[in-house]
Amino acid sequence: MGSVVRWGIFCCWFLLVGCGRGGAVPTPPTRLYPTAVPRTSTPQVIQTNFVTPTPTVASPLSTPTPYWVTPMPPGQYGYPTLADFWAGGAEFVLEVVETGLPMGESDTVVMSNGELWSYLHASDRSARAIDQCGDPVEFPGCTVIYRSYDGGYTFVHDNPPVCQFACEACPCEAERDHVTQQQYPRVMFDGEQILLVYEYLGRDTVRDSLDGLNWSKPERVAHSTIWQLWWRDCPEAERIGNHPFVPYFYECLAGGPPGIYLDDAGRQYIFMAVGQNPGGMGCYWRWQGESGGDFRACETHPLFVGAGNYGPLEEKGVGTNEYFDFRTISAAEVQKVGEGAEARYYMLYEGIRGPGPGDPGDTQFGLGLARSVTGEIDGVWEKYEANPILVDLPGNIGLGHADLVVVAGQTILYTSLDGAVRSRLRLVWKRGE
Repeated sequence: MGSVVRWGIFCCWFLLVGCGRGGAVPTPPTRLYPTAVPRTSTPQVIQTNFVTPTPTVASPLSTPTPYWVTPMPPGQYGYPTLADFWAGGAEFVLEVVETGLPMGESDTVVMSNGELWSYLHASDRSARAIDQCGDPVEFPGCTVIYRSYDGGYTFVHDNPPVCQFACEACPCEAERDHVTQQQYPRVMFDGEQILLVYEYLGRDTVRDSLDGLNWSKPERVAHSTIWQLWWRDCPEAERIGNHPFVPYFYECLAGGPPGIYLDDAGRQYIFMAVGQNPGGMGCYWRWQGESGGDFRACETHPLFVGAGNYGPLEEKGVGTNEYFDFRTISAAEVQKVGEGAEARYYMLYEGIRGPGPGDPGDTQFGLGLARSVTGEIDGVWEKYEANPILVDLPGNIGLGHADLVVVAGQTILYTSLDGAVRSRLRLVWKRGE
């Protein structure tokens, strides 16, 4: 019996979010939750009534391949940037309540033909997804593409959505092909190829592609996983401390929902959760041409850490906002703003406080913002003093996996504000009081 219990805890910890996040797919509400963004503003809601064409193809490989577009830097044509948000001069405004993207995640890139492609994981349960051998994909699923034909206001998937990564042989196998858990993909285009990182059982894995459809074999990042000290030691930053409402079993963590960024010098960065209670944002890197080469830890590792303690044990509302990132920090989305000495890197990330008393799994989630103090990723970072942004605790399980995309200089954000649908927000200048 003890081994069964330990295995159950093991699986839940590999998901990094507790057993409570693996429940049934939520039913969208009949009304928009009154959580405005920012919290003191009234959102502008655009309801879209047009019908988006739905392609029906047997495989994503049969879809004509548009050329990738190197994103225009944020702030062109006078639009505000995350630097303006940080300074208090800009705010995110709700544009579209339900975009068609799944509530939990997405990472979007712009194509030269006007399409936006959004990478995310889907399963037979959530979207009738199949693998490239034609078999249904178990929950939580594999990496698929949702496409937008209207500039990113609404998205649809192929019917059915097909896993992006080919299996070595049919039928696909979970451990060999990762087909049952290609979670939380992040993508970036470097001008020649697209880079993608995702989580498989706590292990972070990178692939690359010239067309966004055909992918290289998986490469594991820096032995990422969750483990006990009998297997190997870990530095203090990767240690798992005590949580008042989470059983203590595993002792070290470096993995989970990742992030990716390629800087101008050709350094490929992978970001991941390190440690828990408190959690930190881990940083690993290698040169872009080092395919097959392992990632090493950044000199500044972690880049920053979460709250030092859980806070009031019996409270889970707005009064506990300052503790929103105590348990785990992950799901980095990085954007560079500015050039030269003025350049800074901004990061949206998921903070998890963890469960409250009696909760079956994690119930408190927030969206955090941090930035580099200098123009280097590998250096000192600072957290935004008004974290969490957009929504107060307890938040929802889709909020922290934010998706930033720049369209013609304008910063667009996809995330869930209500835990039921994924919305589109636009960064705009604040109006005078």
